[in-house]
Amino acid sequence: MMGLQACDISMRETLLRDGYCIIEDALPPDVIHALNADLEPSFAATPLCQGRFYGEKTRRFGGLLKRSRHAQALVLNPIIMDLVETVLKPACDRIQLNVMQAIEILPGEAQQLPHRDHDMWQGAKGAHEYLVNVIWPLDPFTRENGATLIYPGSHGAAGMAKAEQSEPIVAACPPGSAIVFLGSTAHGAGANISSMARRGIVVGYCLGWLKPYENQWLAYPPDVAKSFSPELAALVGYAQHRPNLGNYEGQCPSILLRDDASGPIGAIDALRPDQEAMLADYRESAGDRR
Repeated sequence: MMGLQACDISMRETLLRDGYCIIEDALPPDVIHALNADLEPSFAATPLCQGRFYGEKTRRFGGLLKRSRHAQALVLNPIIMDLVETVLKPACDRIQLNVMQAIEILPGEAQQLPHRDHDMWQGAKGAHEYLVNVIWPLDPFTRENGATLIYPGSHGAAGMAKAEQSEPIVAACPPGSAIVFLGSTAHGAGANISSMARRGIVVGYCLGWLKPYENQWLAYPPDVAKSFSPELAALVGYAQHRPNLGNYEGQCPSILLRDDASGPIGAIDALRPDQEAMLADYRESAGDRR
């Protein structure tokens, strides 16, 4: 256990220092291969993307938690969750799933524009991170087949202020590895100059008070989310972010996953401890004025 804790600390330090880290053997390759097999029909049926950012020789699709039971192992990986909470929890009450998307880059696809994923939101950047992304290779990632390019040190206020970024590293690694990077880290898919397609899964986690990239409630409506564990259901949106954000009729939306979810309901406060204390002080002060 001490060795694992030391490893976790090292990964956190690397992620915060460099803006990324690569975790080897994060999951057994058998899990990744089983997930890839489950997704084969979806890869075959999905049309190519339109637009140079998504890639015109690239396929993308989401909703993976309902396409394969093996997808949960990626989302709920305890090492990943520890890293994500370390980075994001200081700026939010809880985290949420931002995206889970399968990506297949075909031979001949050009290098993707370097970008920072936190730019999907228009808030001021630099004070804290908005999200953490994890790329899970389904095929071995190599320089030739378009492995993700990551720009070390491009993250955070200091990294974003640089006029020019350093040369990117090629995130080459086998299935079972996890490529973790911050939302402020510049990155992009490499060009696929090989003769084979390369597949991967991106799992993103963001601050719980943001609108997620993937509309989780449409991807996983209550009839689907009822089969999820409470932890997974909360990640895809069936939980409030205090105070009262994302409620259903004034209550936690997890009530929609109960078998007896019917009939009128009453609103219930969902406040942070500091707000509860502020309310108590106000009530006490108001009582003294009566």
